Amino acid sequence: MRRHGTTVALANGPADAWDATALLTALQMESPRMSFFLRDIRLPISKAVQLARKGAAGIFGQEADASTVADEVESALTREEPGDEPWRRRLVGTSAAMERICAMVELVSGKRGTVLLTGETGSGKEVVARAIHQAGNRAARPFVAVNCSAIPATLLESELFGHVRGAFTGANTPRTGRFEQAQGGTILLDEIGDLDLELQSKLLRVLQEREMQRLGSSETIRLDTRVIAATHIDLTSRIREGSFREDLYYRLNVIPIEVPPLRSRKSDIPVLAEHILLKICRAEGISPRSLTGEALMLLTDYSWPGNIRELENTLERAVALSGDRLLLGESDIQLPSAGIGFDLGGDREVPDDGLDYERAVSRFEWQLLSKALRKSGGNKQAAADLLGLKRTTLAAKVKVLSTTAGSLVM
Repeated sequence: MRRHGTTVALANGPADAWDATALLTALQMESPRMSFFLRDIRLPISKAVQLARKGAAGIFGQEADASTVADEVESALTREEPGDEPWRRRLVGTSAAMERICAMVELVSGKRGTVLLTGETGSGKEVVARAIHQAGNRAARPFVAVNCSAIPATLLESELFGHVRGAFTGANTPRTGRFEQAQGGTILLDEIGDLDLELQSKLLRVLQEREMQRLGSSETIRLDTRVIAATHIDLTSRIREGSFREDLYYRLNVIPIEVPPLRSRKSDIPVLAEHILLKICRAEGISPRSLTGEALMLLTDYSWPGNIRELENTLERAVALSGDRLLLGESDIQLPSAGIGFDLGGDREVPDDGLDYERAVSRFEWQLLSKALRKSGGNKQAAADLLGLKRTTLAAKVKVLSTTAGSLVM
């Protein structure tokens, strides 16, 4: 597991199935700052002492429950290193796609130019906007988000620019608009593509002149507000249709940043899932939950058309329906189709940051074996028959893959 520059290895299972000391040594050579944790209810004290002397960060025996282990691992994951800025902790993941986003955030955070965030619904555009705000010199000032598609067009002008008393029927009291609320800070105009043409003209003037007027007032108010716009719509196609102003598009698209879909950065899914689970459990006031290797593989292999928002909903549902269980398995992960996953006959996308071919094939093989064993009620001969294998071949594959299942999702 890796988060914000901190790497954690968690070995969970009987250490007599593999050489824990050798694994620890290999991991330390790969990443000297790695925190290594081992949980084994049958681990001899002598072996625990040996691992501790070798540099293991935590060793848990029979008395340690899942909550204790989760707290220790989370502490290691969130431990700040030099240069670990607060804004960086918002952007969970270390894939090449996320590193590019982080590099862009660092470059533009201190600038005044308007940023246009594009990307699919649920991909995390608002999170990136908040990171830009937090990384810059406006971090101590307000961050105001407005969803332009959620407010009726007749009310949106007043919402953005405010109004004076008597500006229209029902305006019994003056109102400060969102642009004024964001003075000195940042305003996010989400779903900017849904803005009607009349309001687009007024927004264009605000961006050009850095000033505005409240509805019903002739007083000009100077603005010092960083503008970030976001959309999942192709604005150039809207321009061709005549429903979006070309001059406004160029004013918004000063600094374009494309937020990648989750399916193009699948290597981030395990750490994202852990992060989301921890957030859900804290909000619910319950003990931390964790995922089995099979559950993580299922999450990693799914295409996530709804992106991070869909992942959050899936994990929240899993926590809600799992009762008091601390370990969530494959059966707790309810996805739209049981057939979704790694399908040899399907169109398997290769993420932008690439993938490990051998690991991907092993994941698929592990899923097939697991599903065949579940369907056969654990009967290896019946499972072997379902897959057209000899029983001894299936047993050997299960033994090999089960010892490496944890690494297949890390």
